[in-house]
Amino acid sequence: MLVQEVYSDFAKTTPSEYDFGFHNQIQRAAVSIMNNIAEGFERSTNPDFVRFLDIVKASCGEVRSMYYTAEDLSYVLNEVALERRNKAKQLSAGIAKLQSHLRSR
Repeated sequence: MLVQEVYSDFAKTTPSEYDFGFHNQIQRAAVSIMNNIAEGFERSTNPDFVRFLDIVKASCGEVRSMYYTAEDLSYVLNEVALERRNKAKQLSAGIAKLQSHLRSR
């Protein structure tokens, strides 16, 4: 699960330990993915759900962007950053398919 990996990658015993702003922001973005899926699902209409899924996709983009920064700052290995970006990209693609399905109903 992406959120668990993000928390693990930026725990207190990692190179980002003293960059509170960075690890706080990437953790918040990862949690936002899960929370906005849940909140959107609880809405009463498909258009409302789709709107929350737009936020989810944006958070996936933020996580991907921050992994580029983490890689540049040597907070994570290149292989880890690539794996996490790919996972966030796959999640975003799945969300886009769900949005398309919801819009067609």
